Amino acid sequence: MQDIGTASSTGTGGQPVPGRIVISVDAMGGDRGAEAVAEGVRLSALANPDIGFVVHGPEPELTKLLSRPELQGRCVIRHAEGVVKMTDKPSQVMRSGSGTSMWSAIESVKQGEAVAAVSCGNTGALMAMSMIRLRKLPGVNRPAIACLWPSRNPSGFNVTLDVGADIRADAEDLLQYALMGASYARNGLGLQRPRVGLLNVGTEEHKGRAELKQAQDMILAATEIGGFDYVGFVEGGDLPGARCDVIVTDGFTGNIALKTGEGTAKLVSDFLKEAFRATFLSKIAALLALASLKRLQKRIDPRRVNGGVFLGLNGTIVKSHGSADATGVSAAIKLAFQLAQSGFQERLATRLVQVTQAQQEAAGLRPVAGNDRNP
Repeated sequence: MQDIGTASSTGTGGQPVPGRIVISVDAMGGDRGAEAVAEGVRLSALANPDIGFVVHGPEPELTKLLSRPELQGRCVIRHAEGVVKMTDKPSQVMRSGSGTSMWSAIESVKQGEAVAAVSCGNTGALMAMSMIRLRKLPGVNRPAIACLWPSRNPSGFNVTLDVGADIRADAEDLLQYALMGASYARNGLGLQRPRVGLLNVGTEEHKGRAELKQAQDMILAATEIGGFDYVGFVEGGDLPGARCDVIVTDGFTGNIALKTGEGTAKLVSDFLKEAFRATFLSKIAALLALASLKRLQKRIDPRRVNGGVFLGLNGTIVKSHGSADATGVSAAIKLAFQLAQSGFQERLATRLVQVTQAQQEAAGLRPVAGNDRNP
């Protein structure tokens, strides 16, 4: 392990960058290679002096990429030769993944030397490794991936989950997603009492599958303990809307919605470029509207909200888009830092314990031990 800019380094389990919130970064596995990740780390260092980094990958390559003045004393390199490819199956990775940069990045969180990990790599492999090394929080059946969706809300975003961790979700899972999503919105977006909606084919009470109706009753009953308001069923058009702050669905539906939204944003951007380049007058119009167009581009730029958070694990893992450039990687690191700074992980664990206790008491069972911190 090499500490960029210093003469010594600490061992596993120590604090590699004293005095800073340390983020573990998997430098390999993304479509753009280690160069984009290293540049994203550099941009993060420039933007926030309170972040330290443990970067995982081949030491000789990373030493060259991270030898920047702004990273001196703030970046530790942990050597890992193996790389998890996008085409690798999770089952294959689990048999031989301990020598990879992805495994090493998660291990830093497991050992307590980093508070969160960021990776651009294979989503299935990242989730499988995270579950094996970090384990699920008590009371969680299925972890979820939550993403920030640009919306008309004052915060500018909606939290949507699950967007791909597991294609299945029963009523109990959807309740847990609501609790985790509300905690994420509370700590990540600063919303004191988030509004939660359940994605369905219509807002009418009689529509939807049986498990959705059961989940609706369970979510409604948990609003006070969970610290959120339930607005009822929502539709696809509410994803970018202002009706709620958290949208709950299964991973199959959520992933399709996410990819559709990303594709639509790119299509609109391409259409606008074509329209403004069509004629001489349209080019003049584009110049006159340049400031407005830049604001629009910023709002719909997927790099700005890059980073899906794995919820329900004993540790914070942020999945960056595989094709993320330096700007996208920097955004994912910023998200990991914000969640760590807010104490999100501890607050989420506390909230889940409180709800589990309430459910056990309602069923006449002896509640599990917990604490009374206010998440």
